[in-house]
Amino acid sequence: MTSDQASDSARSGVSRRGLLFGGAVAGLGAAAAVGADVLLNRSAGASANGAGSEAAAALHGGDTVEFFGAHQAGIATTPQAHATFIALDLLDETDRDALRRMMQILTEDAARLTQGEPALADSEPELGTVPARLTVTFGFGPEFVIRAAGSAALPEWLGPLPPFTIDRLDPAWNDGDLLLQIASDDAFTVAHATRMLLKDARSFASVRWTQTGFRRAHGSEKPGTTMRNLFGQVDGTTNPSPDDADFAQLVWATEGWLAGGTSFVLRRTHMDLDKWDRLDRGGREQSVGRTLSNGAPLTGVDEHDEPDFEATTSVGFPVIPEFSHIRRARSEHTDERIFRRAYNYDHAPAGAEISDSGLLFVSFQADVSKQFLPIQRRLDELDLLNEWTTPIGSAVFAIPPGCREGGYIGETLLA
Repeated sequence: MTSDQASDSARSGVSRRGLLFGGAVAGLGAAAAVGADVLLNRSAGASANGAGSEAAAALHGGDTVEFFGAHQAGIATTPQAHATFIALDLLDETDRDALRRMMQILTEDAARLTQGEPALADSEPELGTVPARLTVTFGFGPEFVIRAAGSAALPEWLGPLPPFTIDRLDPAWNDGDLLLQIASDDAFTVAHATRMLLKDARSFASVRWTQTGFRRAHGSEKPGTTMRNLFGQVDGTTNPSPDDADFAQLVWATEGWLAGGTSFVLRRTHMDLDKWDRLDRGGREQSVGRTLSNGAPLTGVDEHDEPDFEATTSVGFPVIPEFSHIRRARSEHTDERIFRRAYNYDHAPAGAEISDSGLLFVSFQADVSKQFLPIQRRLDELDLLNEWTTPIGSAVFAIPPGCREGGYIGETLLA
């Protein structure tokens, strides 16, 4: 700057520093005004919305499900958004005493984690404080029961299901000695709980398989909405409710060490979405016997309307085809019902396919032989949906009853 320029600047009383500083202050003032305006608008919106804005800010990470009780949680519990199913094989040296120690350790940590308390040996305790309705459910395979109490303690239905013509089972997804079903509305919580419990079990057993599934995120649909599978179909419309008068009869065992427990069947069913894409909407609805839009039977208007299997078209054909899924799954015997708690799965595709997807069909029932098998036999004999679905995994476990605080899961078998 020349001396003349400096004197001109001085005369005007304005310096570059002052100009910049003044501009910054003005900018801050404008930003403050904008911020105040935004706050006022938010305040006005909050006043207009009232309690609605508070509900929108509600957090559900602290929600818990009681661990202790007559029955294990994770069965009659409203299904969470995420679930991981793990089957373990017992190590050769894991005897009855070791089984007892393992279940005591697993029970204690599962009880803590489900209530938002870190596992006892958790090196990252901060990760165990958001249960988001976490439940942990344990199941026993045949080998577990035999080592615990001998073959005489085996329920007659506990073992691999009989072969079906539609099965293309992969040994990688079958059977197991110990089941962990870990479910929560938060996938992070499921992952952390899984790691903690597998650390507890690693001195007694090794992982045989792991299957992970999902539903809609918590809060994305109204409570009580029937889930949809990846074919777009509502899945489980006729499921019994825990509030039904006959729910206990259908689900809970009543005799021996299993009283208060139940049975668990997991069928991993691959769904050929690429082939399904080539079927028109009418064909899709005929195959299942329900409309895709709202799940109503083809003879009804609303999802929960009772199907009329006697109704015929103008040319005499059944409105709900004999080969449809809902017709084949329905029995005249009301005891032939199950309580399903399914999840979808979806993995990265391989080769020319653009999807590797399916359903983790999970069901609970008091007796596999009397309830699950009759339904599965009818579906095996004739079900058009078999054109697009293939069972590739199968496992059966006995789910022991719950336990009191201070006790452990499996106490009725191992005590």
